[in-house]
Amino acid sequence: MSKVTRFSRASLSVMPWKNGGGTTQEIASWPQGAALDSFGWRVSIATIAAAGPFSVFPGIARSIMLLEGDGVRLFTHDGRIEHRLDMPHRPFAFSGDDAIDCTLLGGASNDFNVMTRHGQWRADVRVLGHAAAIEPAPHGVLLALRGAWRLNDETCREGEGLHWADAPRTWQAMPESEDARLVAVRIVPA
Repeated sequence: MSKVTRFSRASLSVMPWKNGGGTTQEIASWPQGAALDSFGWRVSIATIAAAGPFSVFPGIARSIMLLEGDGVRLFTHDGRIEHRLDMPHRPFAFSGDDAIDCTLLGGASNDFNVMTRHGQWRADVRVLGHAAAIEPAPHGVLLALRGAWRLNDETCREGEGLHWADAPRTWQAMPESEDARLVAVRIVPA
């Protein structure tokens, strides 16, 4: 049985971006310790503090979701993508092959990011506000976005979560308040 790892947003390492426009806190990646050009999947939280281009990740499917802040406008210069990421807890999927640019809609924002390598993995990203059974997945991440959640035998409060790799896990998610929200990321073979 795989090991489940607890994490807290408050204790994740903060890595500045090379372009100075923000920071990233990696929650988990697989294989563990893989570089940005060799991961199979990666889940992180980013702080976008300045307008500018997103890094291009060829062969990667991406999903981004606003956690806190005013949000950003995501766009391509050829007009194919035009999206306001200004509503919290609504995932937006796009290709890492696209040259995405962004402008701030106000101050800095925090965003939840999921990346999977085409042909290897795909991610199902859902935000839950009610009790639910989360189908088995060999890899995944659960993060309490608001309120506290009972996840099988574990309790995660806002900003806390669990991740696992390399063995199927099934979860029973039970909110402890009406306004509770949980992001559930199931990562399965492509």
